[in-house]
Amino acid sequence: MKHLKTLVIAVVLAVGSVSFASAQSKVAHIFVDKLMQEMPEMKAAQAELEKLGKSYESDIKTTYQEFQSKAQLYENEASGKTQEENAKRMQEIQQMQASIQQAQQVAAQEIDKKKIELLEPLLKKVNDAIQKVGRAKGYQYVLDASMNSGIILADGPDLTPDVKKELGF
Repeated sequence: MKHLKTLVIAVVLAVGSVSFASAQSKVAHIFVDKLMQEMPEMKAAQAELEKLGKSYESDIKTTYQEFQSKAQLYENEASGKTQEENAKRMQEIQQMQASIQQAQQVAAQEIDKKKIELLEPLLKKVNDAIQKVGRAKGYQYVLDASMNSGIILADGPDLTPDVKKELGF
């Protein structure tokens, strides 16, 4: 009877340890931000965004220079003009200033919109590659170990090189 009890306890412990071992999840990590920065497509997207930004900046700068010139001219001529003309000119200057501010806001919105348009397919491509590599290597979880991602310790396997290989760079 005593042997049976010992045998049952041994079997329960063996089954429990096997269950515990199989319940352990395989976890790996990847630095998504680093991976994204190294992608050739990302470099092309950044170049396109810079080009768009410089285009908007150039247009706004030209308009701002016109605004400054007109404001200086109106200020210099103010003493020779009637109060009504000066008020009209002041209103024109204020409208120019408002249109410059609006152009800056529109430019920022368009750049943000373009950034989303360019990055969305890249993020999907990276996500698909991470899932493919993670599943192929038998991981149940792949965590983003990028700065400010919430991971404090990432000593497990790093899938970044494998995902780069999957993405072809």
